[in-house]
Amino acid sequence: MSPSIAEIGPASGRDVALDAEQPETAAPKPAPAKPHEEHQYLNLIRDILERGEHRPDRTGTGTYSIFAPPQLKFSLSDSTGTPILPLLTTKRVFLRAVIAELLWFVAGSTSSLPLSAQGIKIWDGNGSRAYLDSVGLDHRAEGDLGPVYGFQWRHFGAAYVDATTDYTGQGVDQLAEVVHKLKHAPHDRRIILSAWNPADVKKMALPPCHMFAQFYVSFPREGRHGQGERRPRGVLHALLYQRSCDMGLGVPFNIASYALLTHMLAHVCALTPGTLTHTMGDAHVYLDHVEALETQLTREPRDFPELQIVREKGGSIDGWAVEDFVVKG
Repeated sequence: MSPSIAEIGPASGRDVALDAEQPETAAPKPAPAKPHEEHQYLNLIRDILERGEHRPDRTGTGTYSIFAPPQLKFSLSDSTGTPILPLLTTKRVFLRAVIAELLWFVAGSTSSLPLSAQGIKIWDGNGSRAYLDSVGLDHRAEGDLGPVYGFQWRHFGAAYVDATTDYTGQGVDQLAEVVHKLKHAPHDRRIILSAWNPADVKKMALPPCHMFAQFYVSFPREGRHGQGERRPRGVLHALLYQRSCDMGLGVPFNIASYALLTHMLAHVCALTPGTLTHTMGDAHVYLDHVEALETQLTREPRDFPELQIVREKGGSIDGWAVEDFVVKG
């Protein structure tokens, strides 16, 4: 056991002499380069493959799973303030689908058909006639997913009828409230976006996996503004909670999606994009993804791309198009 400070006592003369004989302190070594942020994801994959619990799942495929792994944290601007997008570089991520689906959420849409018409087929399976019938939603039209993400974001608490009903003015428009608070009450601790509505879960073709986000505006400590002084530009941070995390396919998509949402909110609310922190519940690898992920682990990450939004600052969170986003790199 190491002695306590009291046991060591004051320095002796010998100690002082030895101290005097020490050479001049060498120049400090430069700090080691910061690891690429993508390694957080890769290390989590490696951890799941090495020690994950073998568990059954609703698809019948089987998974390796761990619960509540360390958070992933991604920068949304580089050291020069240039906006960046944490789009994984060790695998291909279907970016056009990420953007199109996010804008579909923002629009409050609940039918898979508009996405499918754009060549985005990611919701086709859950909107198929066979699938809807299999989960007891045989009364729904094909493509009608029920009160999923976009409905909860824009009409939380409204009574869901079908995908073609006009819900204008019904329920709580959480996304509009997020924008309002970011602009007018940035210190609010209730800047929340929730897709999890227990009353609606059984009405959904698929309950939300990424279910809860909180936004936080920070202001620099340096040069704290006094009365009458201009407040510094706020920095927008996002915290995502995801209950079910498909590490091979879903999570790379979700990271990019919530990063883009944070960039959109920062653009509309005149804030600087800060960070995205990703908190996970059940983080799992499907057994049929193992081989591809082992190959992915052999690759070295490259720099994340820069993001440019070709849209006038401010404006509305609504009415965006895929073409408003330019990814460089």
